[in-house]
Amino acid sequence: MQYRQGDAKDPAFLRELLSERWDAIVDFMVWSTAEFADRVEQCLNATGQYVFVSSYRVYADSPVIAEDSPRLLDVVDDSDYLKTDEYALAKARCENMLFESGKKNWTIVRPAVTYDGTGRFQLAVHESEVWLRRALNDISVPLPDVICGKQGTMTWGGDVARMIALLIGNPQALGEAFTVSTSEHQTWREISEIYKSVVPTLKVVDCDMAKFERAHGAVYQIRYDRMYDRIIDNSKVLAMTGLNQSDLSGLHDGITRELNGYLARNREKALHMGSDFGRNARFDKLVGGLPSFSAVAKNGMVPICKYLIRRFL
Repeated sequence: MQYRQGDAKDPAFLRELLSERWDAIVDFMVWSTAEFADRVEQCLNATGQYVFVSSYRVYADSPVIAEDSPRLLDVVDDSDYLKTDEYALAKARCENMLFESGKKNWTIVRPAVTYDGTGRFQLAVHESEVWLRRALNDISVPLPDVICGKQGTMTWGGDVARMIALLIGNPQALGEAFTVSTSEHQTWREISEIYKSVVPTLKVVDCDMAKFERAHGAVYQIRYDRMYDRIIDNSKVLAMTGLNQSDLSGLHDGITRELNGYLARNREKALHMGSDFGRNARFDKLVGGLPSFSAVAKNGMVPICKYLIRRFL
């Protein structure tokens, strides 16, 4: 077993790494379209199987998502959005380079939302650094009811890793795309209740969607993902890997296990409000009052000023 450590976005390091021949490369990097265009040929030439980690966010709105479901890049008519290289579009454009490469030694994997004991616990568009810290400090979390009613699919990271591992070295996986995910889905409101069973101080409050978009900032992720029902047909990856849906962690038990374990190891870290004082101020504007102020004030005058500016302007 060999280990190499370096900056994959350093062309010299990557060139040296790819000068060798690898049995498989699993690429978790987030590349811009331009960056990937400069590297895709090197990656394909350096390995027998190049596993490109894309995202289920490439899919457009579909009643049920399968690998042949329409992608946003191909069907969305938002010209302003298409001018960007936002995450979902960049991933789809990178996929296209593999489709058009003339090679078949690649496998595309598209994970849905994942959770694990490292602290990755999303609540719709909120990362745990936001909702969990606010909840632990007994501060309400703003989230429009219309998002809370949408279906979300969340998969334990260990199950995603197992699916990817079982695709590596499988010749039938070459030249194919797989949505590596559970098929279990629940509304974000139901998922919030699972979180609340572990963190009883979690309070999710409704707010105006337009104001929420301005406060949060991830407008395209909200509009072109979390405002869709995300229900996944994972039959293709199960058939290829020999797994059954029953082999995957159930959402309630999996989240409860991983979140309890994370808090047992990291409660003090999770309590700390972090440095995103402006965003917490904007969220406080949505829930009313100054609930984050006392936590922010512990960090000195500069954070206080940032907080008050964002809260009242």
